[in-house]
Amino acid sequence: MNALTLADLAAPLTALIALDAKFPHLPAPHVDMSPIFPNRLRLSCHDDLSVFEAWREALNIDPDAVVHCVQGGGGTLVLKVHGRFAGADIELVGFAPVPELEPVSAGSGAVS
Repeated sequence: MNALTLADLAAPLTALIALDAKFPHLPAPHVDMSPIFPNRLRLSCHDDLSVFEAWREALNIDPDAVVHCVQGGGGTLVLKVHGRFAGADIELVGFAPVPELEPVSAGSGAVS
């Protein structure tokens, strides 16, 4: 098996440069690319889903395409969506703590 070269990551590298040129004002996400998926650029946003949303809007990715789940024993909300930008597959992922739910008090109109 031949190892891929840095040139084989041209699509995500080019997309990253184009993102910097087009959206320098957006918060910096965690950036990941790998020879396992040589055409993919992964942008991860941690602890603040508004950063995920800003990137999703900037990349013009349909909000209905976002998949959500929880991990970490139900403590971490995960949003994930795929799109295309500058010739690369973009995987946008957001992680945030699941908000604590307020307990329902007996006098709040709850039916017993």
